[in-house]
Amino acid sequence: MRTRKKLTAGAVVKNVVALVVAAVFVFPVYWMFSSSLKPQHEILTKDPVFLFKPTLENYGTSTSVDLFWTYVRNSLTVTLGAVLLALLVALAASFALARMRFRGRKGIILVVMMAQMAPWEVMVIAMYMISRENDLLNSIPMLTAIYFVMVLPFTIWTLRGFIAAVPVELEEAAQIDGCTRGQAFRKVIFPLLAPGLMSTSIFGFITAWNEFAMILMLNKDRESQTLTRWLTEFQTAFGSDWGATMAASTLFALPVLIVFIFVQRKAVGGMTAGAVKG
Repeated sequence: MRTRKKLTAGAVVKNVVALVVAAVFVFPVYWMFSSSLKPQHEILTKDPVFLFKPTLENYGTSTSVDLFWTYVRNSLTVTLGAVLLALLVALAASFALARMRFRGRKGIILVVMMAQMAPWEVMVIAMYMISRENDLLNSIPMLTAIYFVMVLPFTIWTLRGFIAAVPVELEEAAQIDGCTRGQAFRKVIFPLLAPGLMSTSIFGFITAWNEFAMILMLNKDRESQTLTRWLTEFQTAFGSDWGATMAASTLFALPVLIVFIFVQRKAVGGMTAGAVKG
């Protein structure tokens, strides 16, 4: 009985600590969302206002900005394009690094790891020079290619780990049954990679969706900008429209949240389905 009481008390303490930590991380999100529903005069009060009459005026202001839907289209184009390209290239590269043995393999793995660790902000000037010399400033395809290069190392590194974790005996058994190496990959290994594909998709989507430095330097033309630049539309020399800023930030975070929830469910389902198929 004493041991049970000690365990129960310990569990209570852990739960309380977890709730406090969760509250610390969730409160800024709650404050952003609640502020997006407040009238402007209640946002700028000295004392915080928790009870208020919600309004959608800030959302109307944020979405009525010129070229708003152009920003949305550009963000979706560069983000989804970069993620899909990275997945396609990383599948082939990670399979080669995990399953094949060739000269220079360890060096390539080291280069991939170093590229993943390097901060991409240090490459802004180089990317700007390359884009300017090739007349690719204000170019959506160029921006997509840059984001693709940014998310590719992590995608290769992560998928390589998932492929290496799949027993090679499964692939060999499929080949004994008459499958080619490509068929064995498609029918045996690929279904087991669903969790890895989902996790790398989440990372790639968040990285490309939130990126700001490249778009700030490379795409000065408003028609080639993305939603990250849209978030700065509400700051002027006369002050900031915090209500519209909070509404825009809430709308900007929604796609990431939706993708995360959707992909998280699919990742669990893919893991179970892959285990059954294997």
